[in-house]
Amino acid sequence: MLSLFTNRYQAFRPPQGVPVRITLGAPRFKLAYPLAHVVRELAPRREYFSKPLPEFTAAYRADLDRLGAAPIAERLREIADAEEDHRLVLLCFEDLTDPVQWCHRGIFATWWKDVTGDAVRELSPRGGQYEQGTLM
Repeated sequence: MLSLFTNRYQAFRPPQGVPVRITLGAPRFKLAYPLAHVVRELAPRREYFSKPLPEFTAAYRADLDRLGAAPIAERLREIADAEEDHRLVLLCFEDLTDPVQWCHRGIFATWWKDVTGDAVRELSPRGGQYEQGTLM
């Protein structure tokens, strides 16, 4: 079993699950928790970072399609097995409390749901509200 969630580095708390970095760079600020796992394949490439959202989304989703859900799931299951915890929290930097802010973790969550049928829930506030999900 694998349960995926998303959050930002600053809002993650260890009881939420296993933190997993999905950004090109690591946080340059001190974290209150260890960050032992990185899945760089889920980080967007630099060349489309400055693109408008529709172009960014298309390019990022194309990368995810090339990778495929099965290899991504296998990599994530390796982390879950190593940590003996099926709850993985994919982390990046963006603060989604601003309703106009967007982030690749949301694009990944939508893509994952589209290809696997499994929901990926955001754990931090989003636009003033929580998309509450179970952590158990």
